[in-house]
Parts: sequence; C-alpha cells; structure tokens
Amino acid sequence: MPDQSFDLVILGGGSGGYSAALRAAELGMSVGMVEKDKVGGTCLHRGCIPTKALLHAAEVADASRESANYGIRATLEGVDVPQVTKYRTGIVAKKHRGLQSLLKARGITTIEGAGRLTSATTVQVGDQVVTGKHVVLATGSYSRSLPGLELGGRVIDSEKALDLDYVPKKVAVLGGGVIGVEFASVWKSFGADVVIIEALPHLVPNEEEVLSKALERAYRKRGIDYRLGIRFSGVTQDDSGVVVTLENGETIEADLLLVAVGRGPNTAGMGFEEAGVTIDRGFVEVDEHLETSLKGVYAVGDIVFGLQLAHRSFQQGIFVAEQIAGLNPPVVSDVNIPRITYCDPEVASVGLTEARAVEQYGRDEVVAYDFSLAGNARSEIIGTTGSVKVVRRKEGPVLGVHAIGARVGELIGEAQLVVNWEAYPEDIAPYIHGHPTQYEALGEAFLALAGKPLHAL
Repeated sequence: MPDQSFDLVILGGGSGGYSAALRAAELGMSVGMVEKDKVGGTCLHRGCIPTKALLHAAEVADASRESANYGIRATLEGVDVPQVTKYRTGIVAKKHRGLQSLLKARGITTIEGAGRLTSATTVQVGDQVVTGKHVVLATGSYSRSLPGLELGGRVIDSEKALDLDYVPKKVAVLGGGVIGVEFASVWKSFGADVVIIEALPHLVPNEEEVLSKALERAYRKRGIDYRLGIRFSGVTQDDSGVVVTLENGETIEADLLLVAVGRGPNTAGMGFEEAGVTIDRGFVEVDEHLETSLKGVYAVGDIVFGLQLAHRSFQQGIFVAEQIAGLNPPVVSDVNIPRITYCDPEVASVGLTEARAVEQYGRDEVVAYDFSLAGNARSEIIGTTGSVKVVRRKEGPVLGVHAIGARVGELIGEAQLVVNWEAYPEDIAPYIHGHPTQYEALGEAFLALAGKPLHAL
C-alpha cells in the first residue's frame, strides 16, 4: 500500500480516537485513523458496552426474583449464559457496524494495522508511512495486575470474565473499584457467591464516603461479602479452584479470582519516547491543551494521567480536534467530568466531594445537604433506596453532586451542567422538576440549600 498523507493522523480507534476523527472531519480536515483491532476500542468491544449489557441482564434476573413484590407472578428458572452472550455480542456488533458506517460516511480513512510513532508527523504501519500535519495518540489501556500476580488459568481479568460460558459458584474479586463492584453485582444477580477484597478502607474509594458506606450496606444486604482495608498476599490454583491469601493470614476459596485493580496505559513499544514524547510511569505527559512535549502531537484518553473513563476520552478527542482547528475550546477539569458505577445500586457523581471541598475552601466555607431517596416517590415505586448529596460553597455555587440508588446515573446530566456552569442553588430552585421522577431529588436538595426545603425538615 502506498504512503498516505492527512491533515490529522490518529493512532488508535477507541473512544478518544474516533471522536477526534469525527470532529476533525466535521471541521474540514482529512483524517487517517490507525487501528490494529476494531474501531470502538475497549469501551465498545471489551468494556463499557458489553459489561452494561451484562448488568442489564442481571437486573432482569433480579426483577424476576422480586416480581411477587409488585403483584406479578414470575419465576426465575435460571441464567442461560449462551443466550446472555448472544444478547451482549449482538449489541456490540450492531454498534460496531454503526460506527464503521459513520466513519466511512464522514470520509475518514481507517488504516488497519499496528502503528508506531516515528516523528512528530509520521506513523509507521507495517511497510507504510502515514504522514499528518498533526498526530493524536489514543492507544488506550490494558487490564493491570499486581507485581508478581500473573493472569492465567483461574486468575482472570475483566476481558476473560466477559467471555465465561458459565456462572461460577463462587468468585473472589480483587479490587473494590468500578470494575470490581460491577462484576460482583452481575455475578451475585446470576446466583454466584462473591467476596470482594479491597486494600483501601471502602468500596469505590474515590467516591464521596457517604456513597461508599451506602454501597457497602447495600452489598451486605444483597449477600455480597467483602474484606476492606486488607491487602492481598497471594493466590494458588488447581483444577478445582483458587485459594486467595490475605496479609492478615485469612484464606478465601473460590472458583475464580477476578483481578480488577485498574488499567494501565498502553504506550510501551509504540515509539513514543524514541520520537520525543515524555512518558511518566507509562502515561503520556501533556499540557492543559493535551499537547505532548513533541509539538504538534497530542494525547487523549487512558494514556493521559487522570480518570480512565470512555466519556472523558470522547470529550478529549473532541477537544483536541477543536484545539487543532484553532477554536480554543474550554478546558474541562477531571473533577467536573461525570462518574458512574453501574452496579446495583448505581453510584454517580460529579465535582468535589465534601472532604475535597473543605480541603480547598475551608470548613466554614462549605455547606452540604443529603436528601434521602426515601422521600422520593419514584424511587419508592421502583423499589430503591439511597440519597442525593449536594455540596456547595457557602453563599456560592454548587461544587459537587453525589448520588446512590437505582438509575441515579441518569441524574448526573443535570448535575454536570449545574457544577460546570457554577450555578447557585438559588438559581436552580425556581425551576420545575417533573413529578414523579427521581431527578426531583436533585430539586429537593437544591431547594434545601437555597433555604426553602419542601419535603424535608
């Protein structure tokens, strides 16, 4: 294949890469996108989309078990794993075809193969040199493990967990972050016993502490076991299962050990450092405009320090395309990007936690209000408990919104606008929230912080 030249060359076709490609094409640039696997990346094929399909299947299983509570006579005969897999892979395939069609319709050239950065303007793909006036690095991430803990056999990562063709009887999950608690939720709904091992004091430890404690109570009620503040020591395995050892000497026997300790930046062996890009512990260093130390080369997504979220990657891809086009887009800090964990119950947040706000502004300058979903009619109807907590600066704007409960991920859209636009509770209080809806809980919290609570004393 002959060498090709473009206005923009993108190395990686995941969330960050394809969003940059789409926006750049929309802005009139010629775009070449190099992808060694499938466009859509980890999110579409091995992460966000397939795991959320599993979580929805798990929700249906739980609804079947609990249907009598709503006057519906139904029974759960079991989990048909091949049919769940067919459902999951069907969704992925449909979205993949749609993305391929969209990229083609926008005139984006997808170059199949493993790319290597060779200069500020060139990427080597096999025998072909692809040249761009600008280059975007969007090579994504991989499932990390711990030093000395090898994946294989009955010690699996999230990608292997997706492809299981059976429901294990008992699973040990190493890591109580997003990936760990989501798979724990699925397996429990499918009928497995689950124990989570988390070295930090709480599940989802990066969230507002009130949410972490609420999730721990909910998991205890669901029968999901966990060990908090205790480090993993080692694991042995044989044909029948695994034995996990903790640093306090406790052992846990299970069919499988899921290693869910986070994801590492996929930057090794791609020529970044050799071409002049500064790397720190595998991550690409960038300035506030996501430009690397090599002028004209940008980096987005999981290879950049910060939140490893598909929608962060997507936003950064759009940002870089607009930056290259000279549009000077606004910078959105990581703290003001929505975060959602799709377990049961869901956890969603945006902005500063109360503790972080106090660190930044001082105790006397921070006010918080926690509205229980027990006072929300829609939450009562769908059978969920939880809360919405809003943090504001005293006589100032809303700094953060944090929620737990079924479907609260849908509330975070309004919360994101409120936090990023630095709205005051008094600004929002006059506006109407539909009734009965869960997002009324946000309205109630804003009313309370504006000094005029309705459904709370």
